[in-house]
Amino acid sequence: MDIFKRYIEYIRDNPEGYWFKRKLYGWGWMPVKWQGWLVVACAVAFVAFGFYIGETDDAPGAALLGLLVGFAVLFFFGYRKGEKPRWQWGFPKDEEEIGGR
Repeated sequence: MDIFKRYIEYIRDNPEGYWFKRKLYGWGWMPVKWQGWLVVACAVAFVAFGFYIGETDDAPGAALLGLLVGFAVLFFFGYRKGEKPRWQWGFPKDEEEIGGR
């Protein structure tokens, strides 16, 4: 199966309706529903606004605060509306494959 098709199938296999699913490689989440993408956009907006205020008002603390708030928003919604995080390297194994061994 083509890797792109397999990736799309992984994203669409979401019976619980998670906003974020586990990343395929590493630890963390990736947005898979529009709500997840909205959370990412809000986090980016917080970071950008913090850097904008920090640059125009010569307040480096505002940039740091924007960065921290952006990451806090991502982690909060990742834990609340996403799969349980864990280290993963590649596509998850099918349950039949594990049970059949």
